[in-house]
Amino acid sequence: MSISLTTFSTANQTILITRMTEHDLLEVVEIEETSGLSRWGWSAYYAELQGKNSHLMLVARIDSPVQTRRSKLAGYIVARMGADELHINNVAVREDYRRRGIGRGLLDRILEEGERSGATAAFLELRAGNKAALALYEECGFRATSRRKHYYSDPVEDALVMTIDLRGNA
Repeated sequence: MSISLTTFSTANQTILITRMTEHDLLEVVEIEETSGLSRWGWSAYYAELQGKNSHLMLVARIDSPVQTRRSKLAGYIVARMGADELHINNVAVREDYRRRGIGRGLLDRILEEGERSGATAAFLELRAGNKAALALYEECGFRATSRRKHYYSDPVEDALVMTIDLRGNA
């Protein structure tokens, strides 16, 4: 399965959404560490890239008009397919690039790929106190369906489980 390049513009910049590669992992981990996500680390992302769900690992890259060796990553998303469900594991956008539509672009793209892969629903967990993420997910059509007590550590916090029905969404 191949993910086509998705391009959109935001704040006078062009954002490219492409498949994550091993070369992106240092920046992915850097974004993870500064975003308050549960730590996966380089080796977990690398192992995921070797698996059958690697097509569900995307990055949002700032397309720079200046010829650089590699464009800077603005964010990423990682998901897995299980039966007919898409589980979104991690979504993060670099702080300097938040509130520019990049998280929405990543979510829209991964939901499209989930539908193409046969998912009838998608779900994710988020920290109950993460109001910005909650607003984004609700804007994208997710609804809170349950709460997992003390799901996160460091700091300990409940998780909200959110789902979206993908049947008929095109």
